[in-house]
Amino acid sequence: MQKIRHTSPDVREPEAGMWSNCLSVGEFIFISGLTARGTDGSTILGSDSYEQSGVIFRKMRALVEAAGAAMDDVVQMTIFVTDMSENAQVWRARREFFTGDFPTCALVEVAALAKDEIRVEVQATAVRGSSTAPAA
Repeated sequence: MQKIRHTSPDVREPEAGMWSNCLSVGEFIFISGLTARGTDGSTILGSDSYEQSGVIFRKMRALVEAAGAAMDDVVQMTIFVTDMSENAQVWRARREFFTGDFPTCALVEVAALAKDEIRVEVQATAVRGSSTAPAA
């Protein structure tokens, strides 16, 4: 099986030699930890966990669709937050992007993320064609 990198104009790609935002191998799609950084790489979009989660899930959708899948093909997520008391905001945003059987998920509180303003980071795995939702 071949490893394929997928990109979207809606998601800033890291500098060469750093990491890949989205790779697929066969029907499996792997999405790196996404944050609410804007396409300029420095601006943080959203001031709270709900807004930042929405930005992240929109970026995830762009990458999943670039890989020929749908959001409901996401089967696993790990969500990192800097304040566990804001978990309801993350769940609220998540419900706006998924239907049916939600992905398996771990929610982990961490001391810090890449920048002080970043409150949420999400990594995910999808399996192309695993949902009943139509692919992009």
